[in-house]
Amino acid sequence: MSNNETSVLDREELRALIADELELPVETLTDTAGFAADLGVDSLSAMEVIVLVQKTYRVKIGEEELPEVLSLGALYDLVADKLSAVPR
Repeated sequence: MSNNETSVLDREELRALIADELELPVETLTDTAGFAADLGVDSLSAMEVIVLVQKTYRVKIGEEELPEVLSLGALYDLVADKLSAVPR
């Protein structure tokens, strides 16, 4: 991913990235499906997703933000906010 691509966040690309990491069908990863509650994601897999997202989009997600990341929609919003705060 080039530097100018890191500032653009595509919801479907994020969905595919996470579905691949979690070995889930993309269609089960809806914006509102809870990672733990609905998809059965354990804490280790959740951390692997966070690390992957941080590396892919070059953002830092702090420990205090982790409780907010309950679904794809919440993760998308968090990463989009972080990317929009990056000076261009």
